[in-house]
Amino acid sequence: MEDAGIYARESTVLGHVVQLAIASGQVIDVSFPTEVPNDTEADHPVLDRVFDYLDGAEDEFQDVETAITVPTAQRAVLEAVQQIPYGETGTARQVAHMANLDPDDEDDAQTLRTALRRNPVPILVPDHRVENTPGATPEDVAVALRNVER
Repeated sequence: MEDAGIYARESTVLGHVVQLAIASGQVIDVSFPTEVPNDTEADHPVLDRVFDYLDGAEDEFQDVETAITVPTAQRAVLEAVQQIPYGETGTARQVAHMANLDPDDEDDAQTLRTALRRNPVPILVPDHRVENTPGATPEDVAVALRNVER
């Protein structure tokens, strides 16, 4: 397996490209560009798993190594999001409680919103499972991902 690189493939399920950035064997970024960049490769085991998931294979991606560089409170939010099971959704309030934040405190609510919007590895940290709160996953992609998990 390549230790570092950018990998991308077009997904007909999402209507977008799925692009992974890997460094030191860890996923550092997942994005959804409109076209496959010329400088990417198509073959990587994590990308294969993502496409199996898009084809209906249940996968929580808990064992995929990620390198997420965010403040501690935001990391707690992203770790809480990872606990929402495949095929289920949770509310921002539930995620806040799971992350030991007070959803009624504006600073804590802002921490939650910021963490979701800046999630560097959507799909692997499934912000599409958080209801009515925008994450890093584009809304049309989030809808498609929720449909995959039905």
